[in-house]
Amino acid sequence: MSHPIPPSEPEERAERESLGEMFKSLSTNLTTLIQQEIALAKAEANAAIQKATDSAKVTGKGAGLLGGAGVADHFVLLSLALMWALGNLVGLGWSAVIVAAVWAIIAAVGKKNLDRGKRKMAQATKDPLPRTRETVSEIPDTVKPSKQTR
Repeated sequence: MSHPIPPSEPEERAERESLGEMFKSLSTNLTTLIQQEIALAKAEANAAIQKATDSAKVTGKGAGLLGGAGVADHFVLLSLALMWALGNLVGLGWSAVIVAAVWAIIAAVGKKNLDRGKRKMAQATKDPLPRTRETVSEIPDTVKPSKQTR
């Protein structure tokens, strides 16, 4: 004894609804889908812009500090004056070491911030809309009729 295969949901729906109702449902669902995709794209774009802005700030700070250390040769007289002033307190040799250490710290902090900013900028601009791209690529499969409904 074989049992008849129960009709699938699309087949039952085809028996119950008119063609006009089906098109109305399709139109409503497609409109909702497109609105949701646009909202997702906007949200992801705003998040990507915020991420890029934050990483640009860090990069700018690092570049400024590193640039300041790079311009240090222009401040040779200021550094020498500071070295001579400290030389009266701790000796000329130690004062030279202190001034050099201050410039080394400024350069290291600037380099660290610059590298971190570069990394963040690369991550922020890598793929700004991954979920939108993924869900939009699924839309054609959603709209195509499946094998069951043919």
